[in-house]
Amino acid sequence: MKKTLTVLFACAALMANAQKKSDNNLVQYVKPIIGTERMGHTFPGATVPFGMVQLSPETDTASYDLNGHYNPDVYKYCAGYQYEDKTIVGFSHTHFSGTGHSDLGDFLVMPMVGELKLNPGTADKPGSGYRSAYSHTNEVSEANYYKVKLDASGIIAEMTTSARVGFHQYTFPKSDNAHIILDLMAGIYNYPDKNVWTYVRMVNDSTIVGYRQTNGWARTRTLYFAMTFNKPFIQMGYKNFSKHEVYGGFWGKFNHVKNFPETAARQLKLWFDFKTEEGEKIKIKMALSPVSMDGALNNMQAEIPGWDFDKVKNDGQELWEKELHKIVINASYDDKVNFYTSMYHAMINPTIYMDEDGQYKGLDQNIHKADGFTNYTTFSLWDTHRALHPLFNIIEPDRNADMVKSMLAHYDQSPEHMLPVWSNSANENWCMSGFHSVSVIADAVIKGNAPFDANKALDACIATATHRDYQSTGLFMDMGYIPDEKDDNSVSLTLEYAYDDWCIAQMAKKLNRMGVYDRFIKYSENWKNVFDPQAGFMHPKEADGTWRKTKFDPFTTIGMGFIEGNAWNYTLYVPQDPKGLIKAMGGDKRFIIYEDSLFSYNLPDKYFAETEDITKDGIIGNYVHGNEPSHHDAYLYDWTNEPWKTQDKIRMILPKMYKPTPDGLGGNDDTGQMSAWYIFSAMGFYPVAPGSDQYAIGSPAVDRAVINLEDGKTFTINVKNQSPKNVYIQKILLNGKPLNGYFISHADIMNGGEITFFMGSRHI
Repeated sequence: MKKTLTVLFACAALMANAQKKSDNNLVQYVKPIIGTERMGHTFPGATVPFGMVQLSPETDTASYDLNGHYNPDVYKYCAGYQYEDKTIVGFSHTHFSGTGHSDLGDFLVMPMVGELKLNPGTADKPGSGYRSAYSHTNEVSEANYYKVKLDASGIIAEMTTSARVGFHQYTFPKSDNAHIILDLMAGIYNYPDKNVWTYVRMVNDSTIVGYRQTNGWARTRTLYFAMTFNKPFIQMGYKNFSKHEVYGGFWGKFNHVKNFPETAARQLKLWFDFKTEEGEKIKIKMALSPVSMDGALNNMQAEIPGWDFDKVKNDGQELWEKELHKIVINASYDDKVNFYTSMYHAMINPTIYMDEDGQYKGLDQNIHKADGFTNYTTFSLWDTHRALHPLFNIIEPDRNADMVKSMLAHYDQSPEHMLPVWSNSANENWCMSGFHSVSVIADAVIKGNAPFDANKALDACIATATHRDYQSTGLFMDMGYIPDEKDDNSVSLTLEYAYDDWCIAQMAKKLNRMGVYDRFIKYSENWKNVFDPQAGFMHPKEADGTWRKTKFDPFTTIGMGFIEGNAWNYTLYVPQDPKGLIKAMGGDKRFIIYEDSLFSYNLPDKYFAETEDITKDGIIGNYVHGNEPSHHDAYLYDWTNEPWKTQDKIRMILPKMYKPTPDGLGGNDDTGQMSAWYIFSAMGFYPVAPGSDQYAIGSPAVDRAVINLEDGKTFTINVKNQSPKNVYIQKILLNGKPLNGYFISHADIMNGGEITFFMGSRHI
């Protein structure tokens, strides 16, 4: 699913200062990478690893609805921030990183001086509202820190976070008319009726609490907050912008526009008035909770009890240093920027979703307590099952195990009795296809990272895979494929189900449940039923068993039986059985010609003009790196007699799709999947089929990498003589012994040791 990034902007001065830091400080290499120019799906703000709060500027307020129809411009604001925009409308506390559909953008805060304005105004006339012009020269972003000067007022805005609390620091000029606006109407992918209800209660003259319910991508999302200032406000007020509240009860008995202790409506904006001295800092803590207002207050007290902004910033950056040091590389400066920016992106999602005391709202909308695990949300599994979760099984095994436990809790609470497909904030949004939580669970079980009831997990996988009412699953089981007439994505669905069922078979075999294995390994071969040997492509098949009778164009993405991809790319989507695919396509020679053509064909723009999440920047030939189904393609040469072509293609993809520039990522990050691909590929190996313990060898682009494993062991990757020209492997030593073939196992890594690549300019 498409997707957004997460980026850090560093001004020239910041980058110069970074060069002076100790090379042991890895945060310095997290730099500006935001995606292609067209997308720019970024939030350049502050967050800690996997934090619930992701505090970031919003640069515009496009509505999802335009005259009763989808507004294409809203796609640019999946993360709220567009690098090309010249104004900021405020700073909100929740964001997605690299998703092409969106939600969130909760609790927008904006400081201002002078006449109070409660509308943002327009980008061409920022003075018409509370929005402000700004310049990138006055903008700084580091891990867990964001700073910008608001030109309209001269206010310096700074922000940092803990896991559940956003910490704002606004340096004001001298003013008798200073304001903080809290916009409870604002949101990402917003529309007039998205707010279901909003409530605010004044606790005292410096603290309020409340909640907001929204109906968006997550249709029953409720988020609670507690907001406190470091000095009392002179007064607070609100305005109700609701237009269609037919009944308001008898609240008219009070004059409750200013300083009234509570208010509730669909569309609210609040303001807080202050007097400030020159250079005075007004600080705000905004704590979030999925459970209650008291939960938000408790989170604030537990995580940020005081007002030391720099301490919170530094504590968060120390957390980032710990995470980034899980892989330490030697490489050029630009490659370090690419690598550690990718590490940063990979450790933003999934996000913590529970209070400090372990309570969280479940999919059944009841309150639960996580017993012995951290509960997570934001599972973009169509993307992240491919490389992000396999990466976690190496460098974050305990955290990944908790993510699996969160998925199993989701299953227990699911009215449909299914594992997550794309879940967020106690909601399942059913976005994208397949049921790839199965892949994540199987990968953990196969790789020995399963501190949970693996048999119960397998039962959940089986129940999900055999839920006959879910997106043609019954047809897949009964007919061996999904007919073209029954689903627009009939071919890609068949391929994805076949892979997921293979994952179930591997898990069943591991657990010695051979009856389950026999059933699902048969399902995993259903990919053969949509491969047309005469055409040489995966092909839509009709219910009568014949190939689609209408025109079929293997270059076209829309209307050809595939989701976010064309037949050229999806024909290679049999990660569970590359040997079988190569045989079906005519053997090594014909398969290699096909792969070569994928990378060399010049795909005309018309073939991706209708896909808002893909531009030319994300394509090499006809290979679409900006969309995940292609991510394993270059590694398939390893199963042929020309594995050197994997090495050649990987080293071509790396510099084309990942650059240390603001528009340097060839697509959306998809909550870390694009970045995980880079991390694996730069180190020289990749998990082609999660659910297997095998990694395919590529071509390492670092000089050295040390993976610091959680048990204290290390796995060291030494690379001799690599350069942009020396991309071909001459030989490989694993723990001092020659490695025969181009595969290593998960145990090879987790047992510790070293692998040494000897590189050269000619393939062998």
